Amino acid sequence: MFKTKNKIFKIIAIIVLLPFLGLGCKGSGEISREELKSVTLNYWRVFDEPDDFTEIITSFRAQYPHINVTVKKIRIEEYENSLLRALAESNGPDIVSVHNTWMRQYQDTLSPLPPTITLPVTEVDGRTTRTVLRTLTTLTLRELRNNFVDVVVDDAVMDGKIYGLPLALDTLVLYYNRTLLNQANVPTPPSTWSDFKEAVKALTLQDRNGEIVQAGVALGTGRNINRAPDILSVLMMQNGTEMASTDGRAVFNLVPQSFKDRSIIPGRDALTFYTDFASPAKEVYTWNEKMPESLNAFTSQKSAFLFGYAYHLPFIRSLAPGLDLGITKLPQISAGSKPVNFANYWLESVTKQSKYQNEAWAFVDFAASAGNAKSFLERAQKPTALRSLIAEQRQDDTLINFADEVLTAQSWYRGQKPAQADEAIRAMIDQVARGEKTPEEAIDLAVQKVNETF
Repeated sequence: MFKTKNKIFKIIAIIVLLPFLGLGCKGSGEISREELKSVTLNYWRVFDEPDDFTEIITSFRAQYPHINVTVKKIRIEEYENSLLRALAESNGPDIVSVHNTWMRQYQDTLSPLPPTITLPVTEVDGRTTRTVLRTLTTLTLRELRNNFVDVVVDDAVMDGKIYGLPLALDTLVLYYNRTLLNQANVPTPPSTWSDFKEAVKALTLQDRNGEIVQAGVALGTGRNINRAPDILSVLMMQNGTEMASTDGRAVFNLVPQSFKDRSIIPGRDALTFYTDFASPAKEVYTWNEKMPESLNAFTSQKSAFLFGYAYHLPFIRSLAPGLDLGITKLPQISAGSKPVNFANYWLESVTKQSKYQNEAWAFVDFAASAGNAKSFLERAQKPTALRSLIAEQRQDDTLINFADEVLTAQSWYRGQKPAQADEAIRAMIDQVARGEKTPEEAIDLAVQKVNETF
């Protein structure tokens, strides 16, 4: 008797649950529009305009008309504090942009990409429209590696799971003022650091009192140079420095195991190279702490070179519309050296407290695919993180230098508090530039400060 009842209950349970199991990619029963629950996803971003997502959202809603996506742009100065406050109050967004250096800091607040997502999907077959429950297979680790450039795998994957997908990937390039280079008889922008030093010497102008009236480049100090920690980091990496150990701790003050000459500390030597540009005793002296912020110096034509990202381009054009602007790739150690570039980008993630994690991940997965990311990249004028779009961006006069760098772009983990790590690097730079500490003392202290954030 009881066995018979149990069998009946099991059969009923299976019948009830079947529409929600969504096995494979097949439809599991048609759903009426009245049965669909409307969902609104809140999406927080930095820099990009909500209009940049209009085409993606329209295409997404053609398949998921019951899902609305509201994009909110927040100023970078306010973004992290606003996000932390909202998450603490359990009022955070469903989808959030997380900087690649923040991923481990935010890991506990994020939901990893599930292997499958089951959602109602609207299908159009001729004149017939129907909505069915379908299970979609999401991006695998192998597909992530095959589809995206290498640095994305390093940053997005934690504990064997994918925690975010990028829509773009920015790299550090060298902006230059063509007019100033012409006037200094510098025919082409430098491709190596040796050529770069010679160009800087030719472009630097001082008055009779030794005051710099035109800088070759904003380089040598920490506080008044936009993204100084990134510039120094890539110099160290190009010089062979291991920025962090396998367990993530900062070790850029040590001699790498691969170096036979144990007296060479590549991180220290890169720091010395960097700070020489702010030393009056050096031939390459071109910058000091009294100079204006690097972006302002470049746009006011007080500096011939600027290290920057694609996201700086709209600011440069708006602040100096008449500037004869050139863009070239980041200089390397030598013409035949293995190129090393620097990545600075955001990953789109789903918060753990979101009530609509399936819907949110469906949108992120949809937006990050090649066809949809392309529409965003074209509107936002950003470099791609997808291997399949690199060749096309190499045909774009604005994006070619960024696209040429994405395959060799790297980053490094800066602890649980990356802003604090950046501050330690800026302090290290200024301590050496002011002569307060030797490069050895300053770099050892900076490593200690970075590791205190772990």
